[in-house]
Amino acid sequence: MSRLVLLLGISLAVLAPTAAAEGGASLTEIEKQVMCPVCGTLLQLAESPQAQRERAFINRLIDEGRSEEEVKDALVAEYGNEVLALPPDSGFSLSAYVVPIVAFLIAAAALAIGVLRWRRGGSGGTGAPPSAGPSGEDAERLDADLARYDL
Repeated sequence: MSRLVLLLGISLAVLAPTAAAEGGASLTEIEKQVMCPVCGTLLQLAESPQAQRERAFINRLIDEGRSEEEVKDALVAEYGNEVLALPPDSGFSLSAYVVPIVAFLIAAAALAIGVLRWRRGGSGGTGAPPSAGPSGEDAERLDADLARYDL
C-alpha cells in the first residue's frame, strides 16, 4: 500500500508541471502573437525599451496564473488592438481575411477564362471563326508568287 502511495505521489509530481504548462501561458508563445507598440514588429523580434517593459508586463501576468487569452486581453486593454499581430476575426477587421481570398478567386477565374479563350483559337474577341486562308484573287496571286520561288 505504501509503495502504491509513493508511486502515485511520484507520478503526480512528474505530471503536474506538464499539465500546468499545457494550460498556462508562456512568454515565447505570446511573443509570437503580439507586437511591440513602438517598433511595429513582433515582440519576439523587438529589442526596444518598450518591448522589454511589455515582456515584463507579460511575465507578471503569467506569474499571476493568467491564461494566454487573458494575457492578450490585458495587453489590448493596456496598448490597444494594434498590439495583436493578427486582427480580430469580426467586424471591419474581417476584411483582412476575406479580401485576399476573394481577390485570389477572381484572379484565378480570370486566368481560367483567358486560357480557355486562348485554347479555343483566339478569335480576338470578334466571335468569328478564324479564316482558312486567302480566297479568290488573293489565292491566285499567292500561288503565282510561290511558283516564282520554286527551285
